[in-house]
Amino acid sequence: MVRLQGIEIKKVEDFKYLGSTVQSNGECGKEVKKRVQAGWNGWRKVSGVMCDKRVSARMKGKVYKTVVRPAMLYGLETVALRKRQEAELEVAETKMLRFSLNEYIRGTAHVRCFGDKVREARLRWFGHVQRRDSEHIGRRMLRLELPGRRPRGRPKRRFMDAVKEDMKLVGVREEEAEDRVRWRQMIRCGDP
Repeated sequence: MVRLQGIEIKKVEDFKYLGSTVQSNGECGKEVKKRVQAGWNGWRKVSGVMCDKRVSARMKGKVYKTVVRPAMLYGLETVALRKRQEAELEVAETKMLRFSLNEYIRGTAHVRCFGDKVREARLRWFGHVQRRDSEHIGRRMLRLELPGRRPRGRPKRRFMDAVKEDMKLVGVREEEAEDRVRWRQMIRCGDP
């Protein structure tokens, strides 16, 4: 039990905050599973359109990008996904698209790789935080270094580790985030 302003608060393993599951150990496995489930729920809602042979592949891609993908991407811009979790999301997306299209999937539906879209969302959010004043709590939290040593073994992937990898992959630097229009052009990966 923890006391906050004289009120006892029970310690829990995970809780929901703004629609996202936060785990006490810093992992995001439950959140990834919920995002996959949300994607399938969105896909089921529009499966009549997605499985209709009379609807063009391009239209199916547009429906997918407006209904299913936002449900899967919700809240992932603040999560440091592991490669395995990113692959899990990618597999779910590919299965949904394969049910809809029995041909070359990404090209005919004009849908980019899910990992690219997560990377774009993460860098877009990072840019928003970087443009805040230097005393803003969000910006300070990105640079927070906890006292003490990290445990033995392979270190857990932190958010800034993921952002640095993304910036290196895209070819941008932190200073470039100050110019919003240029930043958005540089991190954009294609389809909406």
